Amino acid sequence: MKFSSLGKTFSLENKTLIMGILNVTPDSFSDGGKFDSINTAFEQAKKLIADGADIIDIGGQSTRPGHIEVDSETEISRIVPIIEKISKELDCIISIDTYRHEVAEAAIKAGAHIINDVWGLQKDNGEMAKVAAKYNCVVVAMHNQDSKIYESDIILSMKRFFAKTFKIAEENGLDRNKIIIDPGIGFGKGYKENIIVLNRLDEISFIAPILLGVSKKGFIGKDLNLSPDERVEGTIAVNTLGITKGAKIIRVHNVLEHHKALSILDKIIYPDDFIN
Repeated sequence: MKFSSLGKTFSLENKTLIMGILNVTPDSFSDGGKFDSINTAFEQAKKLIADGADIIDIGGQSTRPGHIEVDSETEISRIVPIIEKISKELDCIISIDTYRHEVAEAAIKAGAHIINDVWGLQKDNGEMAKVAAKYNCVVVAMHNQDSKIYESDIILSMKRFFAKTFKIAEENGLDRNKIIIDPGIGFGKGYKENIIVLNRLDEISFIAPILLGVSKKGFIGKDLNLSPDERVEGTIAVNTLGITKGAKIIRVHNVLEHHKALSILDKIIYPDDFIN
């Protein structure tokens, strides 16, 4: 499947794409405060691209458990300058990680190409879908809920959630073929739920292409009591499993390590592209 979005085209047919994480925030769980100036963020973006990132995902507000929300103006002031600089000086696809439609629109005007919405178009009465439709851009719609309690089977609940996402898209003029889904590991899910979703990921792969975001998350370090910086190998292991179950894009902090892993994994998954 090929996607076209605001002048950028990318394919999910014969290569797993890497989305490199760039948080320009003071409080993100793994890299908060490291890249919250234009210069440090720009240098990190260059590094992520050199390491093998296909997409740079820029976030101006942490969504980690217990995060403190900032207003839209603050979020916009954090992300717009760096998006403008990256879009002008680097050749890459830029994603904006936000659930606020006004932030998404500001990011698109600054040069972003993809909206990465952690509430799957369901946070703002269709306004995010309207923005995406207005600019005809690709959306990553993530599964999320406020509670970690599921009254029915979790995969069935996710299917219902995404059905609502597609309904909102249709009602607001957004082509469903512009939507990539994210199972939302760590969002509205505890340790057990994360494991179940990952084990059964292939059961939602028919809905739309899957982006998987597990990088350094708490469930990976739980059993061995590992800090975020010690979870790289576990992240690679989970992403490898996810790719074999249908994930087409992985969202990660450690791009170089995943790029190396994919150099062999993609040959196994897509052998015709390398053998013929």
